Amino acid sequence: MDKLGLVRDIDLALHLPLRYEDETRLTLLRDARDGQTVQLEGVVSDNRIEARGRRQLIVRLDDGTGEVLLRFLNFYGSQQKSWAAGVRLRVRGELRHGFWGREMVHPTVRIVGDNTPLAASLTPVYPTSAGLPQAYLRKAVASGLSRAPLEELIPPELLPGRWPRLRDALHFLHHPSPEVAVEALEDHSHPAWQRLKFEELLAQQVSQMQARAERAHLKAPVLKAVPQGLQERLLAVLPFQLTSAQHKVCEEIALDLQRPQPMHRLLQGDVGSGKTVVAALAAAVAMDAGWQCALMAPTEILAEQHFRKLVGWLEPLGIKVAWLTGSLKAKAKRAQLEAVASGEAQLVVGTHAVIQDQVEFAKLGLALIDEQHRFGVAQRLQLRRKLESSELEPHLLMMSATPIPRTLAMTYLADLEVSTIDELPPGRTPIVTKVFADTRRPDVVERIRDEVAKGSQVYWVCPLIDETEDSDQAADELAGRASNRRPPLDLSNVTQTHQELSEALAGFGVGLLHGRLPAAEKADVMARFSLGELSVLVATTVIEVGVDVPNASLMVIEHAERFGLSQLHQLRGRVGRGAVASVCVLLYASPLSDSGKQRLKAMAETTDGFEIARRDLEIRGPGEFMGSRQSGAALLRFADLNEDQGLVARARQVAEIMLRDHPDAAQRHVARWLGQKSEFLKA
Repeated sequence: MDKLGLVRDIDLALHLPLRYEDETRLTLLRDARDGQTVQLEGVVSDNRIEARGRRQLIVRLDDGTGEVLLRFLNFYGSQQKSWAAGVRLRVRGELRHGFWGREMVHPTVRIVGDNTPLAASLTPVYPTSAGLPQAYLRKAVASGLSRAPLEELIPPELLPGRWPRLRDALHFLHHPSPEVAVEALEDHSHPAWQRLKFEELLAQQVSQMQARAERAHLKAPVLKAVPQGLQERLLAVLPFQLTSAQHKVCEEIALDLQRPQPMHRLLQGDVGSGKTVVAALAAAVAMDAGWQCALMAPTEILAEQHFRKLVGWLEPLGIKVAWLTGSLKAKAKRAQLEAVASGEAQLVVGTHAVIQDQVEFAKLGLALIDEQHRFGVAQRLQLRRKLESSELEPHLLMMSATPIPRTLAMTYLADLEVSTIDELPPGRTPIVTKVFADTRRPDVVERIRDEVAKGSQVYWVCPLIDETEDSDQAADELAGRASNRRPPLDLSNVTQTHQELSEALAGFGVGLLHGRLPAAEKADVMARFSLGELSVLVATTVIEVGVDVPNASLMVIEHAERFGLSQLHQLRGRVGRGAVASVCVLLYASPLSDSGKQRLKAMAETTDGFEIARRDLEIRGPGEFMGSRQSGAALLRFADLNEDQGLVARARQVAEIMLRDHPDAAQRHVARWLGQKSEFLKA
């Protein structure tokens, strides 16, 4: 039960059925059609064990209008004895035509008497885990439902009159009457479902508004830009002009930094829109005011890209930038830690090593988190707590190249301010995306030969065979968790591809990059590719974010059907970063699943990150889309943001009224629905 999160009575009450079985009526065999799932009742005329390839229990059941064979491939000897000739059985399953006549394979079976009553309501089938039978779960849910505190917390005037009370809605959904339209239950359009979805959305909205209100009482350092200061000097030496969108978001961030409350802002922008320079300009304001800044990225490759850029921009202006990752040698790490603790290092860049216990900041005023959805809640909270003063919290700027659709921003990010860079720097050429079956692989290799002969560079991206991209270690790195586990990996896909391309492109440099290479070797390969010494880079998705090589004009993604839509878009963003026309080739293996077809179709049709995000939300749903924002907790169990936008808007309105006029009820409502999970929404 704990595995399912069923700890409290209210948890059981809210554990709703996946589907229902109709055990309220019997069907006669003469009226039943093949392919139907029906419930029959009859008397056993014979049973026997047969060995046709494997042992089977065959039970012959006669309901007075015909006979049906019940076939069991897995059975106990006691079942043969229990279902002896003359015993009356009630069975439910799919009726089909077999070689020996009509049959059911592994139906549900119940021994009954002549007058055993039928069920009065549809029978619920609950989500369960291994070893937890439905019968036990049904009893537990019924017991929890009877004890759960389900008093009305929302004033009736704030609810539509057609919606049932909460207790009535839950009783109905656990035990609906057979007369109800099954479609209304399955598509969640029944008023009982609407009531539950609204309750859930209201709890989420109240929690977000409470988080925002609580933060308004926190104190943060007031950081104001200095005339002729570091920010203006940085702008003067940048080798490019800011776009109007970058100027706009810089102003929004500057206003936040001037306030005595901690900034809690998400900076979102498509791949290549220039978020790093915006972060650098925000850091310049903080450093001018005498405070330190920390920038945390999910992978060492991405962190190093940021480090190189920031060093190039800021060190000529007298700013010392520290570098912290897990791969640093002990002596180098001690030197970096001392520079951070003394305040000599005004800016600290690194991976999750930035938040380890031994890292002490002299005066942290601004925390920057790139690809924020890849860090767990605990990691973001840990970075915020690095300011030693008990009275002050650092400002927090989170960045994401995965644009957040408006509906998600209204729900999961309601406690955040959102800044959007909605234009790309000038000079970028559109990327053409082509989708080919992997039978066209030889043609693609020939195209690569043509490209590298002209001096262009190429990425070839391979998934790992076990589908987990450096397995648990990569997932741990991306979430900001240190891991000692190093499970065995099958790197044959990427290494074999590297060997094949090295042979096919003899005379050109072909590099290999994956997460298990030593850090120094990874850095060397990336440096050689950046300098043009390597023409082709065969890699896993360690190059997904942060890699910036303007001369790379062709991206090949092998087994593209294995990647998520957001990940495909991120990978595609590694090309098209210069003035050269760029192409992304998606190679897929047949057959394609429906979702695979949708993802590849979306990639071929648009390069707009916001449209990609919208389609990704449609395909995957909000829980997967948002990644680890809630550290694995389900985001919404009942509401569907694609279908329930009207309910989201209504929940926001009611949340404001309840917090203002009924604060105690609002707090109890959040506790009922979220328990301790409400803390996840505040990070």
